[in-house]
Amino acid sequence: MSDDKQKKKNGFKMPHIYVILFVFGIVAAAATYLIPAGEFDRVELENGRAAVDPESFTYVESTPTGAVEFLTAIPRGLVDAGEVVFFTLIIGGMFMVLRESGIIEIAVDKMARKFSKKSIFIIPVLVTVFAAVATLIGTAELSLVYIPVIIPLVIALGYDSMTAAAIALCGTVIGYTVGVLNPINTGLAQTIAEIPTFSGLGFRLILFIIVLFITALFIMRYAKKVKRNPESSLVYKEDAEKREMYSSIGEHEPLKATGRQIAGAFAVLLFFAVLIWGVTTQDWFMIEMSGLFIIMGVVVGLVSGLNLTRISDAFTKGFREVLMGAIIVGLARSIAVILEDGQVMDTIVNGLGSAVGELPPVLAAAGMYFVQLIINFVIPSGSGQALVTMPIMAPLADLVDVTRQTAVLAFQLGDGFAHILYPTSGYFMAALAIAGVEWHKWIKFFFPLFLIFMFISLGALVVAQITSWS
Repeated sequence: MSDDKQKKKNGFKMPHIYVILFVFGIVAAAATYLIPAGEFDRVELENGRAAVDPESFTYVESTPTGAVEFLTAIPRGLVDAGEVVFFTLIIGGMFMVLRESGIIEIAVDKMARKFSKKSIFIIPVLVTVFAAVATLIGTAELSLVYIPVIIPLVIALGYDSMTAAAIALCGTVIGYTVGVLNPINTGLAQTIAEIPTFSGLGFRLILFIIVLFITALFIMRYAKKVKRNPESSLVYKEDAEKREMYSSIGEHEPLKATGRQIAGAFAVLLFFAVLIWGVTTQDWFMIEMSGLFIIMGVVVGLVSGLNLTRISDAFTKGFREVLMGAIIVGLARSIAVILEDGQVMDTIVNGLGSAVGELPPVLAAAGMYFVQLIINFVIPSGSGQALVTMPIMAPLADLVDVTRQTAVLAFQLGDGFAHILYPTSGYFMAALAIAGVEWHKWIKFFFPLFLIFMFISLGALVVAQITSWS
């Protein structure tokens, strides 16, 4: 039954994501009246980051959200999430320049011909590559870069935008979450927990392989169904224009690049080499990458034969295509802004941590996972969540006879996979907008896999606790 028929039958239509996030904002504002205000003192770590002092929690005078604070929460959310907002816009503009230059179309034509008879294998290959990069450098946000690159190829091979989004989002989140050598979550959390950095690597590597294998099979199963029957796609209607644009690629005479387009393609590779160098050795993040992508769009466009007017128009067109995703980022961030204004964030963390302390060891390890899973809804930043929760969870682990290594793993698994589930995760919602996939349709696709992730996570924590993994 089609989505339209199902909606008519049920008399229900999923609200727009703006509406969903606005409702979450109202709930957050109400929570500031119901939950007592409290705060931890912050202490500066050796690396300059501020973490909570777990012994310092005190209740403070209530500061519930007022009318002015609520009215300004969304603009302030946009300001606070400015890096992600502008990163999203600039990626949209830069890739539109590449499309205007013809480089994307030519590259997709060559890849589509190469994988025409074994197209399904592009899924495990890309998922593995994206996961490997993320587990080493910890930048799940690179999915924003991957999606516009692979969508034309995935569509040309007979799949859909959901498949492309899944390859990029699931691949990066697997690598980020398990974090074999990820400095952003594993390294930081282990430092705070005062255990050797990147210790326990073997167990995480086994977990990484298991999750990667299952995820690739899950995406391939969906992709095969779409290949057999395109109308079974969850985004069949939304992909109409993309199918018209990309489906015929590989069916005509091979596209031939001009000399300038070849030079432009080499320029793209050079810029991506600079990107990898900057992220891995210079601690570049969204601001630096955004600046690089602006220069990349201009230089590649000029080298490929576009004039400055066409480059500027392409940037503007690209901005328009991802504008909704950029606004969603600010809406998502506004929820955390409201909770921070009301000083209830620390109270929530303290309450959840205290609840775990009442559980026996194996259940305590599972409880830590669920605590991190809940907290990730309001603190969708991995490093931010580590700085708030790990100073509490590490000593708590000692009290309930859970190894600190297990506590760190509970943080990783509770924090990471939810990044591509919750609508409060800014980069995730921006990625969906770039892919042209609505959040509720992504949930329909991803939630069964998330339940599998949850089952694997709990199993891994039980094994870690029983074996006294350290």
